[in-house]
Amino acid sequence: MLFNSYVFILLFFPIVLIGYFTLLKFKQKNLAKLYVILGSIFFYSFWSIKFLPILLLSISVNYIVSQFINKDTKWKKLILTLGIIFNVLLLGYFKYVDFFITNINTLFQSQFPLLYIALPLGISFITFQKIAYLVESYRGETKGYSFIDFLFFVTFFPQLIAGPITYHSELMAQLKKPEKYYKNLNNMSAGLYIFAIGLFKKVIIADTFAVWATDGYSNIEALSLVDSWIATLSYTFQLYFDFSGYCDMAIGIALFFNFVLPVNFNSPYKALNIQDFWRRWHITLNRFFTQYVYFPLGGSRLGKVRTYVNIFIIFFISGFWHGAGWTFVIWGILHGLASIVYRTWSQLGLKLPKVFAWFVTFLFVHLAWVYFRAPDIASAHAMFAKMFNFGELQLPPRIASIVADSLGLSFQSAAYFFDLKLIILLAIFFGVVLFTKNSIEKLETFKPTVKNAAFISVVTVLSLLYLNRVSEFLYFNF
Repeated sequence: MLFNSYVFILLFFPIVLIGYFTLLKFKQKNLAKLYVILGSIFFYSFWSIKFLPILLLSISVNYIVSQFINKDTKWKKLILTLGIIFNVLLLGYFKYVDFFITNINTLFQSQFPLLYIALPLGISFITFQKIAYLVESYRGETKGYSFIDFLFFVTFFPQLIAGPITYHSELMAQLKKPEKYYKNLNNMSAGLYIFAIGLFKKVIIADTFAVWATDGYSNIEALSLVDSWIATLSYTFQLYFDFSGYCDMAIGIALFFNFVLPVNFNSPYKALNIQDFWRRWHITLNRFFTQYVYFPLGGSRLGKVRTYVNIFIIFFISGFWHGAGWTFVIWGILHGLASIVYRTWSQLGLKLPKVFAWFVTFLFVHLAWVYFRAPDIASAHAMFAKMFNFGELQLPPRIASIVADSLGLSFQSAAYFFDLKLIILLAIFFGVVLFTKNSIEKLETFKPTVKNAAFISVVTVLSLLYLNRVSEFLYFNF
């Protein structure tokens, strides 16, 4: 089920919310939590019920493992290791088996048949959440919670499919606070505010850019230089508004239930260096890799060379986590190398002017997204060839006409489909991401005023009018 659908907004969400607080009104706290758990399982199954047994298997095994770890036996480190191996193997089987078979066949000229395994919804996020929970259990941090609390934590539908990657200390700990079980109109109004912004970002902005990005990447050979930059920039904005829009909606939905989810985006395209970018983009994923991969590998405590190796490893894994394809691996490697270069640069005490630093950072991130979006390496390289083919500068038709009329110069019109309005729209959203407050900053200063009520009404109505072109969130595929 999608947040950006009529069935969710008009049926599922109101039914679950009303039922939850109705049960709480009659002091049925555990029953209310169980009601949300069952609703969350239905939410997950609505997409495809065939993946439900995998979700339930993951939940059951991880709970049993955590209980053994909590007994403080001398075997708990071994049990933790086995639990992590189980999660990694579960993810590996569904996500990477066909990738490895394909590459083995290519490398050794073998003919092992592909298994064509369908990727369970949200398995990448679910796996990391469970691994974090097992490690926290090993540290003795998860004692004192009931099985219902655990189920609520791992199935809570706002963060179930695509994050944010939430730790038990961020959600389960809130279950112990009595004030969480009473209706809070301030939280609900704030939740509606951030949900409306997220819905608008997804339905109006991201899905609009998606049309041009998809068209461009599907017709690379037909693109001019200008076309190619518009297509790739469209994807750069699509990805940001799509995923940050999802996270805004998740945060908003959770607020209706009085729960606070971690922030996942903080204006990443304002970053002045690659390290700053990763402090702002997919924050909970970067946090997971830092705490559960980078630090255990030694972090920056074992010398410069080892630090660089550790940085490279976490970005290599990050690329592989995003998708079973060499384009994702290359994307991760590029970010790893960029992070190493920046670390060396900063240790030398070198600095760039802020504007130039932003330009270099954004340009790198943007170019790396080409690998992230392209279906294969050849397509990525074909797009790069179009983007840097300055010998065949073609302008969109209207711009070519304006230049020709005003300057008396002759420019070749773009051979494909982009036009002046797309360039203007891109310029507008450059301004939005660079010079305006992001949704979380707006939420922090939100007050239930008439002005904000009018804003919520307008963006919600506009979004609902466009729900007929429902599309899934990009990170559902990861």
